This record gives sequence, structure tokens and C-alpha cells, in this order.
Amino acid sequence: MPQTKPLKIAIIADPELPVPPLFYGGIERIVAMLVEGYVNLGHKVSLFAHPDSVTAAKLFAYKGKTSTKRSDVLRNSFLINKELFSHRYDAIHSFGRLIYILPQLPLGIPKLMSYQREPTISQVRKARRLAKVNSLTFTGCSAYISNQIVPLAPAYPIFNGVDLRIYDFNLNIQKNAPLVFLGRIEPIKGTHIAIQVAQAAKKRLVIAGNIPPEYTYYFEEEIKPHLSDSITYIGPVNDEQKNTLLGNALAFLMPIEWNEPFGIVMAEAMACGTPVIGFNKGSVPEVIINGINGFRCDTQEEMIQAVHTIGSIDRKMVRQDAEKRFSSEVIIQQYLNLYNKIIHNEDFHR
Repeated sequence: MPQTKPLKIAIIADPELPVPPLFYGGIERIVAMLVEGYVNLGHKVSLFAHPDSVTAAKLFAYKGKTSTKRSDVLRNSFLINKELFSHRYDAIHSFGRLIYILPQLPLGIPKLMSYQREPTISQVRKARRLAKVNSLTFTGCSAYISNQIVPLAPAYPIFNGVDLRIYDFNLNIQKNAPLVFLGRIEPIKGTHIAIQVAQAAKKRLVIAGNIPPEYTYYFEEEIKPHLSDSITYIGPVNDEQKNTLLGNALAFLMPIEWNEPFGIVMAEAMACGTPVIGFNKGSVPEVIINGINGFRCDTQEEMIQAVHTIGSIDRKMVRQDAEKRFSSEVIIQQYLNLYNKIIHNEDFHR
């Protein structure tokens, strides 16, 4: 549906990290991308987020620091709903806790709840019962996520996107270019598998990412003993460092041991023209087009073989696919189209 007028949009994030984050924080990065995109297109945006957030939107800074402590949740919910009850908005879009929009559920204002992680089905079911008919819609960052909601409520897959201005396409990499692992250093992300794959394939590996305090033992026992001239750990990286790291990689390894809801770093790597080799779990089968922008694998042995044949991937095709499916412009427009769809629903009554 074509855009007819600027929209007034309320966007809700969780309070733990600023928008955008400095290092880790995939959801906050997506929120920042959408907010800046909407403002640049002339829409009026209010953002409910961490007080250190830097945004062109009107910022409503949380006083509660967590999304788990009851008193923090109540303080932040009061802030959000005081504004929403005081001023008219065309749509409410929440990336935060569902409870934040609980008072808005019985009202007719269009509400979009976006899941960047596994949805809590019981909460979806309760929210659907409380919501005014045709006023509550959901998205998932992949069909893997949205398909879990579809039996209960309207839900659509919209991928996470990347600002392609941040990531430079690199066609020519060095002959001895390394493999790269970038993500939280914890067992389900498969950092240890990335090391085993690199060693077996006789390739260099650069590991980057934060070490959660609860997984310090994992780093000390499973990662650190293998560090060498060919297996290196460089810590967390910012956007500039990430661009250089991913752009100069032979391939990005995604050896996950869980169902990754999306994995935005895959899109970031592809934006640089770097192919991705990942295990067939969660959203990976949707993101990786086998033989076009990388390889999907079921076993570690297949991943090792994929490293050996990664030269068959055309890095220009990888970048072109990223532009087509993951660019910020594409994702922003998909959300705006969905806003218009739920705002102009024939069964929707204000």
C-alpha cells in the first residue's frame, strides 16, 4: 500500500542497552536503523529506550535499568503508557517486553510486536485474547520465528537489515585470508567448532566478540588453550573494526549449536561480499542460499569441505544478494508497508 502521509510512530526498546549499541546489541542496532530511516523519510518517531541512546527521534529515557526487575518494569511501563495515552500515534511498534504495551492491548491503535528471539507462546496467546480485534500483529526476524506465532495470531517474517554504507564490498582478498568467527563467546555459538574447522582445513581463524561473564570458564577451557599465531582472539569490535574484519575474511563461520533466530552478523558479512558457512539450524536455511552466498552444512565434516570449496562463491553475487534482501532501505520499507497494512485494515475501527 503506498505511503500517503507521514506517520507518527512509537518504538519501544528494552532498557539494558543504548540505541544504537557500541558493541554487542543486535536488537538495539535494528531499532536504531529503523528509527533513523523513518525520521529521514519524514515520519515522526518517539523512541522509548536507554538514556544514553543517540537518536534523531524524540527520546523518552527509561529510569528503570532492567527488563526483569519488577520495579524497573513498572517505572518503564508508566513512562511508555503515560505518553501513549496522552498523545495520538498511528502505530506502536515494540521490540521490548510485551508487558510494556499491556494497557494498550484493548484499544484500537495498531500495535506491532516484533520478536528477535524465540517467542513465548503463552504470552502471545494471552495478548491475543486481551487485544482488540485486528489491532495486534506480530513479526519475527525470520520465518523460523514468525511461523511459531502464525497458528495463534497474524505474523510476518521481516529479516534484520544492515546499513550498507557501513560495510564496504571487498572483491579482492589476500590469498591467505583468514576465516572469521564473530559473536558471543559461548557454547551455543560454536566458537570451539570454528577452531576445529579452521585447524582441520589448515586455515587461519580470527575470533572476535564479547565473553559473557557466565562463560568465562568456556573461554578459559575451550578457546584460550588453542590460541596461537594462526588462531587469534581480538575481543569485541565496533562497526569500523567489524567492516575491516569481515571484509578481509575468506569466509564467515556460523557453527551454531542452537536455533539462531536470525544472526545479523551473517548479513553484515554478506554486505562485505564475504560468504557464510553455517549449520542448518534456525534461520540459517533462509539466509544462506547454498552455492550463491555461502554453504549450509549439517556436519562439521561438511563445514570443513565447504571451506575448501569456498572459492567457487562469487563475492559480487554475495553482495548483490545482501543489497536485495538485507539492506536497511529494503527492511525499512517492508516495515512501513506493514504499518500501512495494519493501519488501513478493512476490519480495523478506530
